[in-house]
Amino acid sequence: MDKIPTDSLEAELPPEALRKVDSQNQSGEDDLLPHSGVQLWVHRLLVLLLVFVCAAMGVLLLILPWRPEWTDNHFLLGSPGLRTFVSNGFVRGLCSGLGLLDIWIGFWEAVHYHETNRH
Repeated sequence: MDKIPTDSLEAELPPEALRKVDSQNQSGEDDLLPHSGVQLWVHRLLVLLLVFVCAAMGVLLLILPWRPEWTDNHFLLGSPGLRTFVSNGFVRGLCSGLGLLDIWIGFWEAVHYHETNRH
């Protein structure tokens, strides 16, 4: 397909239409399209899912490194070096810190969620 040159389109449009298109592009109104009801609920559910996953993973990472299951599991029985590394207090603390960060991210997303008025 051949592209239509924009110069020929601009020549055919009245000046009022060109000013309106330019003002819409500059103000960013093209980005603010209204959401339908289904899109809004899908967005709400995705945010809720994100908050739930972040909170669940955060709690898991916060508690699990200090449980016996952290080192006494099927995956680490064949690798004593990795088991020693994983049982190190620094590694456990690092995982717990990541869990706290994950919980904070989940709650931050929940608190800062707002629906923009796109009318």
